[in-house]
Amino acid sequence: MGLFDKLKGELVDIIEWIDDSRSTLAWRFPRYQNEIKNGAQLIVREGQKAVFVYRGALADQFDPGHYELKSENLPLLSTLQGWKHGFDSPFRSEVYFINTRPVTDIRWGTPQPVTVRDPDFKMVQVRANGLCVVKVEDTAIFLREVIGTDSAVEAEEVTELLRRVISMAFSDMVLATGLGAIDLQGRQVELSGKLREFVQERVDDEFGLAIPDITMNISLPDEITQAMTKGVAKGVEASGFVENVDLNKYQQAQAADAMLAAAQNEGGSVMGDMMQMGMGVAMAGQMANQMGGMGMGGQPQQAAPAAPAAPAGPPPLPGQRLFHVDHGGNPGGPYNMAQMQQGIQGGQVTGQTLVWADGMPGWAPAQTVPELQALFAAPPPMPPTSPTPPPVPPTPPNGDEG
Repeated sequence: MGLFDKLKGELVDIIEWIDDSRSTLAWRFPRYQNEIKNGAQLIVREGQKAVFVYRGALADQFDPGHYELKSENLPLLSTLQGWKHGFDSPFRSEVYFINTRPVTDIRWGTPQPVTVRDPDFKMVQVRANGLCVVKVEDTAIFLREVIGTDSAVEAEEVTELLRRVISMAFSDMVLATGLGAIDLQGRQVELSGKLREFVQERVDDEFGLAIPDITMNISLPDEITQAMTKGVAKGVEASGFVENVDLNKYQQAQAADAMLAAAQNEGGSVMGDMMQMGMGVAMAGQMANQMGGMGMGGQPQQAAPAAPAAPAGPPPLPGQRLFHVDHGGNPGGPYNMAQMQQGIQGGQVTGQTLVWADGMPGWAPAQTVPELQALFAAPPPMPPTSPTPPPVPPTPPNGDEG
């Protein structure tokens, strides 16, 4: 072998990418003026794909393997550069290595809650978060839409893009399913596959990406979670999720708890007496309804047409504010101002008792509510005064009697 052949053999390039970060999706092989020697060795490892780009146009692509770069295995590049009978060293081309392995640690979450129409709780705002798996599927689209002229593309750049896409896809998916908030949480594993389809439709042709898998965790407001925890809704399954929550039963159970708490008050109170009376009327009405459905001998009889229910009482006066009162963890009420005044004077409602009324952001001590402060400031009523007894005549001294 002559000296020229020896030097020529030493000038043969090896083009390869050794990546151990698993977070880089694309990397451009650095070359001075993009010059590659004739007969250079190209090594493409598993999980990679090599792409040759000439003057912004996609040329040849190579799957995993070991290649010697000649005009025979560079047909598109030969056409672009006008190689009719082979090419002389060196030739110019950009070489990009694409990571085709899935990236599995991309986290996503809805930046703003999504409003869901629920049959039981009306309008509910839910949030969602999870993990997303992404990989490069179409190299040409990914090169054109994502890489551009960058020398490297990290997973963080795609993560920000995917978070926006997933958030919009989640909102559209919720609207398309028409499910309530409770059903969404109970079927979130099933709906994760549907969300993946919504996301896949928006990133395949647009960015050349594929979404092999996506997980989703739906969070409900604290008020609904507490209602589910108390177990006052129907359809509680062993999994702990609630289907078809009956809001009326939840409110009735809350009122019953408050009645029982007041009825167990040994000291008695105006509020307790009123609660006991209301509970007795409600129980009597339920017993009457059950007895009315039985005929002679305890046999059920055909129900007569139900008459229109009479109103339980007059509605509150316009502008009159009604308060709910915390009875040892159970809300009671609503009570008008006269009932609240009686409860305060009787000692059942103190300044630290938590109360709530429509328009308040949350439960607050009674003494901090402007409407109730005057009731605490008023002096207690004076006890009734008894008539002054007549004066007792003085006892005469001994020996002066008679």
